[in-house]
Amino acid sequence: MMSTVRPIRDDADYDAALARVVCLMDSPINSPERDELDVLTTLIEVYEEEHYPIDLPSPIEAIQFRMEQAGLSQADLVPYIGSRAKVSEVLSGKRPLTLKMIRALNTHLNIPAEVLIGDSAVGDFDTEVNHIQWQRFPIHELMKRDWLPSVHNAAKAAEELMSDLIQRAGGPIAIPQTFYRKNDSARQNARMDPYALQAWCLHVLATARERALQSTYHEGAIDAEFLRFLATLSRLPDGPKRAVEALEQQGIAVVYAKHLPKTHLDGAAMCTKEGMPVIGLTLRYDRLDNFWFCLLHETAHVWRHLNSEGAFFVDDLKLDRSDHSEDWALEEEADTLAQEALIPSKDWEASGLPKSATPSRVIAFAQSVNVHPAIVAGRVRRETGNYRLLTQFVGTNEVRPHFEEAS
Repeated sequence: MMSTVRPIRDDADYDAALARVVCLMDSPINSPERDELDVLTTLIEVYEEEHYPIDLPSPIEAIQFRMEQAGLSQADLVPYIGSRAKVSEVLSGKRPLTLKMIRALNTHLNIPAEVLIGDSAVGDFDTEVNHIQWQRFPIHELMKRDWLPSVHNAAKAAEELMSDLIQRAGGPIAIPQTFYRKNDSARQNARMDPYALQAWCLHVLATARERALQSTYHEGAIDAEFLRFLATLSRLPDGPKRAVEALEQQGIAVVYAKHLPKTHLDGAAMCTKEGMPVIGLTLRYDRLDNFWFCLLHETAHVWRHLNSEGAFFVDDLKLDRSDHSEDWALEEEADTLAQEALIPSKDWEASGLPKSATPSRVIAFAQSVNVHPAIVAGRVRRETGNYRLLTQFVGTNEVRPHFEEAS
């Protein structure tokens, strides 16, 4: 016969309930005693959750547990943490996990992000989020573009709307929160509104994560030969679409999102928290020459620079080294790689351009290096500083239709 079951109010009741469970363990199925066992088990679980919660393991404990579970050595963690020295420093507690490490360990080893972040890191995120001035985001413009759902009182709903966008972009670790106040990218325009820029980047990341690319990016997928291949696609009528398809076949998402006011932005290169490289394009100058240089510049960042911890790049391509005092080395390398892929330097030096850039010579040279004449015309205009030259070749208003048809 089933005895009276009482609520568990204190540790004495808890101990009595555990003792009673031991007595009932062998009771037959569908008996009153088995029903009593089920009720007691539920009451015990509720009491334990409230009074004896199981603490999350520390990030180091979680990593070590997964290593033991999967039979991994410290060398196996190098792709996710960095060098052997960094792995050793992380596991000994001498080096904190970076956002990039957290993303990689979460994605590839399935260690929960909240465990890897840990209490102190969560506090850091909360502190950063508390600094966000939600009303400074261009909410009305985002709703106008359907990047956010439309609501009546946008100012009041700003935090809720943007928090949802942040989650779709990958959560608080999608982009470093200091991005709201300052960005170390050398090619960021000083007049750039960080909130408009952040909103644009979040939309690009959210859009990229919603796509299901058939391929996964692997280091080594991009090289000088691939950049040159992209450049040769420029000669095709549907070259921009072909280039996007080629990049997505390598696991790199390409997202077109019109620039927001006060962003002064041409393109960006970043990663989702799952590790998928993303190239964002604004096409604010709808010209073929600008499109191809920007696309290859951002692709070069993916190839050479996104493997740096927490790296992301936002580019106003009108800026050059003279506009900033910051280290320009990465931007200079991306420029050089893009320019070399579009027109090999040895061919350019032997061409006699830009001194004698007649239309016929531009066309002939473009054919000889297997690219669209817009690329040659664009370089002539940049090097001479005369943007009235060869306007018939640069492909004005010929890029955006390729992307707007697909969106």
